[in-house]
Amino acid sequence: MLLKCALVGSRFFGASVFEALRGEEGIAITSVVAPAADDRLAAAARAAGIEPHVLENPRLVPAHAIGEGTDLIIAAHTHARVTNEALARSRLGGVGYHPSLLPRHRGIAAVEWTILAGDPIAGGSVYHLADGWDAGAIAAQDWCFVGPGETARDLWERALAPLGLSLLTQVAHHARLHGELPARTQDARYATKAPMIRRSVVMTEDATPAMTSVVVTIMGPDRPGIVSLLSDRAQRHGANWAASRLGRYAREFAGMVHFEVPRDNADALVAALQGLESTGLRLAITKSDDTHVAGSLRSVELSLVADDRIGIVSQLTRVLADHGVSIENIQTEIVRGGPAGKTTFKVHAHLLVPAALSMESLQREVGALAHEMTADLALGERGAG
Repeated sequence: MLLKCALVGSRFFGASVFEALRGEEGIAITSVVAPAADDRLAAAARAAGIEPHVLENPRLVPAHAIGEGTDLIIAAHTHARVTNEALARSRLGGVGYHPSLLPRHRGIAAVEWTILAGDPIAGGSVYHLADGWDAGAIAAQDWCFVGPGETARDLWERALAPLGLSLLTQVAHHARLHGELPARTQDARYATKAPMIRRSVVMTEDATPAMTSVVVTIMGPDRPGIVSLLSDRAQRHGANWAASRLGRYAREFAGMVHFEVPRDNADALVAALQGLESTGLRLAITKSDDTHVAGSLRSVELSLVADDRIGIVSQLTRVLADHGVSIENIQTEIVRGGPAGKTTFKVHAHLLVPAALSMESLQREVGALAHEMTADLALGERGAG
């Protein structure tokens, strides 16, 4: 029996799922849905002779995007909701991959919250697409350890993305052989939310409080739970985890965290953090009340991942400078030994963008460069203060 699948997804993971399932016996990808014509999944589909359906509304998958005769819809790295009308066009409905052990960390930033919560174990879940926030029944699930000092991207690339490929393939074969999908109801008692990481919301009748920046550098012998200690104290004092760079270096844990905290809570947060020195950690802490970006500028986060080559930073910074964009901070990393032995270059930057430059224009200009590099690009505004 041939299982005809519609793949809804984007970027590297969507393209990886496409290539993996195409190579599986008895499974055919008969339609592909992508958010943009130049998305990596759309390009992979075209190269295989499948014309992708490009969404008019990047948040919704309509019924007509799903081909006739579809047996199963598979969602792989999509932020678009597959409508009930679209699900109805598929004989078995649809499943998606979520990089957490559902119902834990339901939401868009599951991997980031896994790291911030100090979870020693992570995992992935293939779940039924249904109404609710990642709340559908579980079709397949597996777990992995979180490595010491791993970042969210490290964990995703090392373990959670490969786990997703394996689980989606497993579920597709089950559907092909048995004509149905496994379904185990999630236990809502253990549900937690993993929303996009923005500034914390403080429920108060007063106006939004003035914010203070607290910057912490930290070093000490590596052990499980250090990030959890930091995030716990931040949460107690209503602080937002604005930015961080943390890692394990020669058996030492070291890095920097930028918190943004209501001004009235700043001294108490500093005292709570200083108390961590009794656990053997060494900290240096500074405060500043200059937390707001000038009204004529917007804070934007940029992430870019590409095959390594000379000139990536030079070309990227030139495009940004040509459009009046300042770089607040930038981090780069070379990762060797990736898929097919390739060397990958990663850029993450916080940008200050003139208000006169729309996000659509910035996306178009930087996106053109990313397309030229065959790179994965993500741009998004940071929460307003």
